[in-house]
Amino acid sequence: MKKLTVAALAVTTLLSGSAFAHEAGEFFMRAGSATVRPTEGAGGTLGSLGGFSVTNNTQLGLTFTYMATDNIGVELLAATPFRHKVGTATTGDIATVHHLPPTLMAQWYFGDSGSKFRPYIGAGINYTTFFNNDFNDTGEGLGLSDLSLKDSWGVAGQVGLDYLINRDWLLNMSVWYMDIDTEVKYKSNGAVLPAGRYSDNVRLDPWVFMFSAGYRF
Repeated sequence: MKKLTVAALAVTTLLSGSAFAHEAGEFFMRAGSATVRPTEGAGGTLGSLGGFSVTNNTQLGLTFTYMATDNIGVELLAATPFRHKVGTATTGDIATVHHLPPTLMAQWYFGDSGSKFRPYIGAGINYTTFFNNDFNDTGEGLGLSDLSLKDSWGVAGQVGLDYLINRDWLLNMSVWYMDIDTEVKYKSNGAVLPAGRYSDNVRLDPWVFMFSAGYRF
């Protein structure tokens, strides 16, 4: 009987909320693959060429979360730089752009501090900075140069799910939608487009998919 009692207590401890808690004051970090899939569109000269496209890209994604209460979290999304090829149906790929999209989210976690599965939603602000943007040989062959993209501020939304393996480790999958609009500036020497400086509005508005593992401190 004593052995049965000890075994029952052990099982109860393993299944108890304290073993799988997201609790107020807790901090955790997740790391995994983050894939950016733009839902792109362009106006101006780029838009008039038709079939404007921006490729997907996958990088290391990191999130840092602080639980203000058992249900409210604050999260910062970071990543290694994303790299995208940009082109049109008329020209093919003409440039490569790099960006970082740090995003700050306020989150609501469903369930309670004893739940092993913690689905959540979030809303927040995205800042995207663009750098190392260059026309490739095709773009330069069309007489294009001096490519630059304006940094962007926009809103972001998120849904996700944590699966708590034990007190320290978790698995996560999450999806963001980000409002990223930028102004693209470049110059033509007249080889294809009339000579001059151009400025086009471009919409990226990507979905971001992340699959990760996390550690709780």
